[in-house]
Amino acid sequence: FIPGGSDCSISFISHVLGKVCIHGRQKEILGVLVPRLTDLTKSDCIWQRICWRLVECVPDRWMEAVVLGFVQRAPRADVLSRLLGNLVVKNKKAQFVVTQKMLLLQYGHTTAVLQNLLGYLSLDSLRRTLLLRVLEELLETWSSSSAVKHSPAEQQLYISKAILICLSHLKEPEIESRRQELLTSMMEGVKCRLDSSLLQQRRLGMVVAESISLKINTEGPVLKFEYEEDDETRELKSLLVQAPSFYIVPSLPDDDRSEKVGAALPLVPESNEKSHTAAPVMPEEELDAEFDSDDDLIPYDMSEDKELKIKAPMYIRDCIEVLTGSRSEDVDKWEATVKALESLVRKNPAATREVSVELAKILLHLEEKTCVEGFVELRQRAQVAVLTTDPIPVAKYLTSQFYSLNYSLRQRIDILDVLVLAAQELSCPKFHRKTKHSGAQNPCTQFLLDSSKGWRRIVDERIKSKTRRLDMGQCHVELASCPNEFNSVAGYFFFPLIQHFDRPLTTFDLLGEDHLVLGRLVHALAILMYLAVNTVAVTAMGKALLEFVWALRFHTDSYVRQGLLSCISSLLLSVPTERILADMTDELLETQSWLGDVIEKDPDGDCRRLALQNLLLMENLKKKLEAVPS
Repeated sequence: FIPGGSDCSISFISHVLGKVCIHGRQKEILGVLVPRLTDLTKSDCIWQRICWRLVECVPDRWMEAVVLGFVQRAPRADVLSRLLGNLVVKNKKAQFVVTQKMLLLQYGHTTAVLQNLLGYLSLDSLRRTLLLRVLEELLETWSSSSAVKHSPAEQQLYISKAILICLSHLKEPEIESRRQELLTSMMEGVKCRLDSSLLQQRRLGMVVAESISLKINTEGPVLKFEYEEDDETRELKSLLVQAPSFYIVPSLPDDDRSEKVGAALPLVPESNEKSHTAAPVMPEEELDAEFDSDDDLIPYDMSEDKELKIKAPMYIRDCIEVLTGSRSEDVDKWEATVKALESLVRKNPAATREVSVELAKILLHLEEKTCVEGFVELRQRAQVAVLTTDPIPVAKYLTSQFYSLNYSLRQRIDILDVLVLAAQELSCPKFHRKTKHSGAQNPCTQFLLDSSKGWRRIVDERIKSKTRRLDMGQCHVELASCPNEFNSVAGYFFFPLIQHFDRPLTTFDLLGEDHLVLGRLVHALAILMYLAVNTVAVTAMGKALLEFVWALRFHTDSYVRQGLLSCISSLLLSVPTERILADMTDELLETQSWLGDVIEKDPDGDCRRLALQNLLLMENLKKKLEAVPS
């Protein structure tokens, strides 16, 4: 303290603090200053006022660095409230940083920083108006279809966390006054996300909608979706429950933390414990009902009973008859037929070819009559077996049905999956077929389910096989060569799928609302192109695929754009270098310029990574061209 009660100005210290923070020494100075001020302001109101004046006197041009440092290094929201006071109410620059920049323009902060920031806004009546305004803006962004399409997935997750933390701080009167607004934002936001092709976005919409519904419908029924929980969804749900600040003991060893938390828990009186453990007294009516139950009856001995086994059909035509029959007493035989059909098709190729198209039609429309374990996989395996046994007519039928009327989106996606799996089997060595239907998924199947991870594996494996490494030794045993059966039929799988994508039907519009199927189609074409390496039609397929990609390169759905970039990768890896340079030079230069724009401007991280991968592949082609003697 200054002796004699004299006044003093700390603006010079504020200027020094701001200057040091803006020049990149934020961590060093605030790492020492924040813990010291935290201790001094615990019980001394004068030190609190000094701290408030310290940050209030920082010039606006340096305010962002100082405020951000305090928010990041404060251990809890109540500590941050002691250190900053009502700075966000008094200073417009600090208010912009806290309520706009850190929440809507940035998305790299941790969940703990978000909890500190929004908890700080909720701890004072003057700041709560800012909290409510922040929630309105977050909900407006979350429910915007344009924001869903053009902002990165990481930013959407960040905004969702901020919304849930805001909801955890709302009081019942505040929720009641904004119930209709919350409901409207919830419905618009969940609609945008359920329309997304990405599983992460759909699941994010479901979790946030459930949480908002839980808050606004405390007594009535709440919204409930079916999805597979993971660490991300569990973390999101935990943010809705506000933890008391006095339970948080930061930077303590594990043993000390457990002791502190145990000490913070309220003690239950001994009398209460005894009352909880005492046996409840049952009314006489319940006792009589318990004595009258059937629990004392002796069960029949059924240990020697044997399950009746239904014999599966031995011929393909018998299978067709069973699958198309409608008699309810043949349900067991129908189930046995579904399980045995794949092996029967592979054992009788000649008989299958006689009825291949009819059988493919039956399997495409086959619906589950009983609860057969793994029915979808059994049906898909049978479809793949039929297609690989008689590729040309069955491929013609399936590709023609993809663009036909009166098919569901699920059936169209099934057609794409079957074509890709059959193409992979036809292009692989014979010995690989014996083990391909094991429990582990192959890269192509996994790719259809998760495009970014699966495609990364496929492309990296191909690049690794083409990369020369010195002094590595022999890393794998050479496989026995065999004919590529996909060579003669690749065009029947590929070209019909690429022909009519821009012709909308009454119930099917690939360029409109059915962009999920378009994304699957694009990824399927990328895999077919990849599997067509060394085939006769690969150059024609590459030129057609490049035109297809060029027509859709500005699509708004990130899943579709990922597939288009995957198509470029498969083209560069599959088409011979001399054919690319001879037949596609101009198109390749335009594609290179487009890939540069994707790296700079695309909001999706996977799209940027794939574009960079493609530019590296093009650079390798350029080096090959320069290495060829003239």
